[in-house]
Amino acid sequence: MVNKKLSKEELQSLNSFQTINNEIVVEVGAAELRISVLQKQKEILLERFQTLQVDQKEFGSEMQKKYGDGNIDLEKGEFTAAE
Repeated sequence: MVNKKLSKEELQSLNSFQTINNEIVVEVGAAELRISVLQKQKEILLERFQTLQVDQKEFGSEMQKKYGDGNIDLEKGEFTAAE
């Protein structure tokens, strides 16, 4: 088997390709980690949202029992009974 020497330019090109490839692999890994963190944050926020919906529904039922049907003006802090 005969070994042939690569030119300086060919060797630089191959090394450059390898360096860029390694950088891309590292960046893809970092992106995957960020995606994983964001997915976990999303899960936590969705759980909080579901809890909020349950709390709102329960509070709405309590308010309806106390005041009956109607509307609440949050700015004035007033309840207006439905007619």
